[in-house]
Amino acid sequence: LLSLNLHNFEDEVHNIVDKACKEMAMEKMLKELEVTWKTMEFTHENHPRTGCNLLRASEELIETLEENQVQLQNMMTSKFIGYFLKEISAWQKTLCLVDQVITTWFDVQRTWTHLESIFIGSEDIRKQLPEDSDRFDRIDTEFKEMMKEVSKTKNVIHATSVPGLVEQLEVIQSQLILCEKALAEYLETKRLAFPRFYFASSADLLDILSNGNQPLKVAKHLTKLFDSMAKLNMIEDVGVPTNVAKTMIAKDGEQVDFVTPCVCEGQVEVWLNKLLSTMRATIRMEFEKSMATYEDSQREQWLFNYPAQVALAGTQIFWATEVGKAFGRLEEGYEGALKDYYKRQIGQLNMLITLLLGKLSKGDRQKVMTICTIDVHSRDVVSKMIVSKIESAQSFTWQSQLRHRWDDYNMDCYANICDAEFQYSHEYLGNTPRLVITPLTDRCYITLTQSLHLIMGGAPQGPAGTGRTERTKDVGRAIGMMVYVFNCSEQMDYKSCGNIFKGLAQTGAWGCFDEFNRITVEVLSVIAVQVKSIQDAITDKKKLFDFMGEEIPMNPTVGYFITMNPGYAGRAELPENLKVLFRPCAMCVPDLRLICEIMLVAEGFLEARTLSRKFITLYKLCKELLSKQDHYDWGLRAIKSVLVVAGSLKRSDRGRPEEQVLMRALRDFNTPKIVAEDLPVLLGLISDLFPNLDVPRKRDLEFEKAVKHAAC
Repeated sequence: LLSLNLHNFEDEVHNIVDKACKEMAMEKMLKELEVTWKTMEFTHENHPRTGCNLLRASEELIETLEENQVQLQNMMTSKFIGYFLKEISAWQKTLCLVDQVITTWFDVQRTWTHLESIFIGSEDIRKQLPEDSDRFDRIDTEFKEMMKEVSKTKNVIHATSVPGLVEQLEVIQSQLILCEKALAEYLETKRLAFPRFYFASSADLLDILSNGNQPLKVAKHLTKLFDSMAKLNMIEDVGVPTNVAKTMIAKDGEQVDFVTPCVCEGQVEVWLNKLLSTMRATIRMEFEKSMATYEDSQREQWLFNYPAQVALAGTQIFWATEVGKAFGRLEEGYEGALKDYYKRQIGQLNMLITLLLGKLSKGDRQKVMTICTIDVHSRDVVSKMIVSKIESAQSFTWQSQLRHRWDDYNMDCYANICDAEFQYSHEYLGNTPRLVITPLTDRCYITLTQSLHLIMGGAPQGPAGTGRTERTKDVGRAIGMMVYVFNCSEQMDYKSCGNIFKGLAQTGAWGCFDEFNRITVEVLSVIAVQVKSIQDAITDKKKLFDFMGEEIPMNPTVGYFITMNPGYAGRAELPENLKVLFRPCAMCVPDLRLICEIMLVAEGFLEARTLSRKFITLYKLCKELLSKQDHYDWGLRAIKSVLVVAGSLKRSDRGRPEEQVLMRALRDFNTPKIVAEDLPVLLGLISDLFPNLDVPRKRDLEFEKAVKHAAC
């Protein structure tokens, strides 16, 4: 080496050695590529309907492909590529083709899998779309043949290097897109015929359409289209159900007979419209019957004769009527009119509590508890008016309440609040519980109803757990309105939001958009235009209006509400042109003591006011004094759970004083979840709030024995 005088050519030698090292690394990389892709294979999976071999690519394959493509790209930029240029270019071309084939194949396969069950499996679609069905049949034959050929060659390189494969796949994909477009247009015609289909997914809608002549199969989707209707009872002919529905059954099990049987035959969208009309006519007829019999019956008997929704609205109608009469007597000079009615209210409430302590079915108990919840609020409103010395029905204290009335001329129910009036919508709501009404609820009711009266949207906003969505739904229930709740996300685009608004505008239902400010600002700007077009159509009293270039019918009862939590990071600020279309309503933490009191009354407690103070004081102190544990919950949901336990304890041991019942519920419900160091603090707080009380724990000896046996 010394005789070669290499030390005189240090730089040249250094460059040659560097080049040799880099070329050696490239050669090694290319050999690794060859070894890797010789063994890289596709996996296959059986298609359940056809038995064809669907192509599957493992995560390892995709990761390796992406990694190798990046490596080849880096080698192409190297200045030492000269010797390997041809080989690297060939590999780059091969892997690029593999990537292209895999991407296109899986797009085609995904679309084919989705459409195959529709175009091959649904006779209804084949009849409605004959041209597209023929097109899909041709695609189906061709793609099955391709799958058969590909399944013979497992190696990825060999399988994807078939000449003309990419072009063939692209042609199939373009044909499938035409089939998809035709299907979407067909579904759109069905949605326009029955607008509630806008709130069902395409898969559900296709299932409904393919089973259109079998009402019992369609019935499983009813909960997505109606508020509470979950099943239908059909008239039977020699033990076999016909296609004529006689009864609707709610999610909670309540049954209501239709005023006239509903024939569920023909096109599904036609008989669903008929079902909707029959449902509303039935609820309206139940209202008429209840109004006629209220005066002649005992209230506690009358409420069991009608569906829960009708009984509740009926009690609200007669409460507003009775208060109106009391104001009339006040104006005539009888000063004790409101006080007399207040005493009568307390008597009615005590009668309901007596009912709750008796034996009732689950449905009847829920009905009485709901009426009880509303009755407590009605009592408190009258009490407040007596204390405030209100003497006129025109006072704001009374006008700000949601007052139901029965119009004998139109034979329909209306709800008034301030200067807004709403016609009852007669959506069947089943035997659902209602929210406890607090001053915050009253304020929310006024704001949301006034926003609708002024042809605007409502925007309750505040921290989680303040009841933004639930109160919106509760206002809807108060006037028999269908309320759809949508959970917003960044994935929502202007088309999906447009379809929701299109459905709401045609059905006249309300939409509540949860966490609305999750949607991106670009989409929110388009939504502002969509909402404005609906508001303008309502203002101009149009029967038809232009929405996103399409003329659709307008139902003016439509309402839209957005809920937002302004505290979260990463949430969009609403654009100004959207903000002005919604009336904001600030929601704060509800009055837990009042909620607790009303829930106690609904569970059958007479000393609810005193007990609710002790209950909330205990939970407030527990939150402050006990250690912070992930499983501790001292909020509204935990309060509700304890109250349900307390109610069942009271009913099972009626002779025991109420204070002892609540103390037992608080102690026995909370003790199991409290950690050892916190237990003395909890028991000390309970003994301070309930002094000199030591109630034995209610035990189920058989259950304890079974647990011991299982554990040993």
